[in-house]
Amino acid sequence: MKVKTLVTNGLIAALYIALSLSIQPIAFSSIQFRLPEVFNHLVVFNKKYFFGIVLGVFITNLFSPLGLYDLFFGVAHSALSLGIIIFLARYIKNTWLLLIVNTLVFTFNMYIVAFELKLALQLPFLLSWFTTAIGEIAVMGIGIPIMYALNKKLNFHHLIR
Repeated sequence: MKVKTLVTNGLIAALYIALSLSIQPIAFSSIQFRLPEVFNHLVVFNKKYFFGIVLGVFITNLFSPLGLYDLFFGVAHSALSLGIIIFLARYIKNTWLLLIVNTLVFTFNMYIVAFELKLALQLPFLLSWFTTAIGEIAVMGIGIPIMYALNKKLNFHHLIR
């Protein structure tokens, strides 16, 4: 891995962690409004952002009140969803469409987090899936035009190589 790629991923992870922990009360549990989930859109522009995002989720979840559950299920949710988008990016070339699909994939896959909440806190699965999915679609939906506009200025495709 090139130094520039390593540093960029480190910065993404650090930003994810700092933003998550600054809003910790709404970043964990059954109602999640984790603002740094908007960084998941970076993988639409370049698959090499995968490592920084997953590392950010992993380190953030070290501080989760759900402990090992969140380390396993939270990281699995992000890695699986990002992997699906990296695969779909081979076939979907329209950036707007891929950002929307990314939002829908992450939102649908919140069933993984809902399953975690069922195991860890005995919360109702469907209700947890609904509440976590609402937070995910809100954050990532709001993030679509923001990340698209930032890409126009910063060119995410070429910030990492």
